[in-house]
Amino acid sequence: MAEYVLENDRLKVTFRRKSAEMISIVKKETETEYLWCGDPKYWGWTSPILFPLVGGVRDQEYTYEGKTYPMKQHGFARNQEFSLVSRTEDTIWFSLEDTEETREIYPFAFCLEVGYVLSGSQIRVCWRVKNTDEKTLYFSIGAHPAFLCPLEGNGEQTDYYMGFETEEGELTYRLIDAGCGLIDAKEYPLALENGMHQIEKNQFDQDALIVEHHQTGKMYLAGPDKKPYVTVAFDAPLFGIWSPAKKNAPFVCIEPWYGRSDLNTFHGTLEEREYGNQAEPGEVFERSYTITIE
Repeated sequence: MAEYVLENDRLKVTFRRKSAEMISIVKKETETEYLWCGDPKYWGWTSPILFPLVGGVRDQEYTYEGKTYPMKQHGFARNQEFSLVSRTEDTIWFSLEDTEETREIYPFAFCLEVGYVLSGSQIRVCWRVKNTDEKTLYFSIGAHPAFLCPLEGNGEQTDYYMGFETEEGELTYRLIDAGCGLIDAKEYPLALENGMHQIEKNQFDQDALIVEHHQTGKMYLAGPDKKPYVTVAFDAPLFGIWSPAKKNAPFVCIEPWYGRSDLNTFHGTLEEREYGNQAEPGEVFERSYTITIE
């Protein structure tokens, strides 16, 4: 499997073409790895791209223009081999275009470009969704990077903290309805002290915490000393926080999303999905987020 590296005096970042996935972030000063290794014992991914859907749809199928199409959780891009478009000393771009096979389950022409820009201790992850069709393109896109927690195996996950840039004393989040795999409309409080929440033993037993409504644009993970070691900054309207349910997995995902699973009360079409995006013919949807190694 071909791998590609961007490297400067601070970080060494490795990528692969499958899912245009970032598979390693090493801080060179300490030789510390920050990304999960993708061991399928817990979860076989590291930082997959979620497209053309984020999350799931009822019964793993959706309706568009009166026809029903199958679609598994998080779409199909993470299972696709992207093409390498360009590569410089500090930037790499991959692309994925529709095929006869993708149009069987997603009846649109598109070009998805995923780019990474390395600058100092920061990686900017860039997305471009190009509508190459003659009709409106409906889609969602999201990130799913898994950061080691605990870091270097130091301590227990419950010794660590999730931190948020917010002036509020708490955030609210939603959970997955285990009965159907969609989202329960009920919101729960996530209490913060000085913007931080110590990770609880059963924090993720009901799957991801889904934080909506632009409540914050920055989340970090901090060690027992409460000092952040990785920060994710974004302008996405919502994000997920996830670790595999009831597995005590040694990582936590911070996931900026432009889209999500449907509510368990939703019975609408692809065009009507909450947090969905659209692009007109020839239009390009561009978004990005950053990962900073502290």
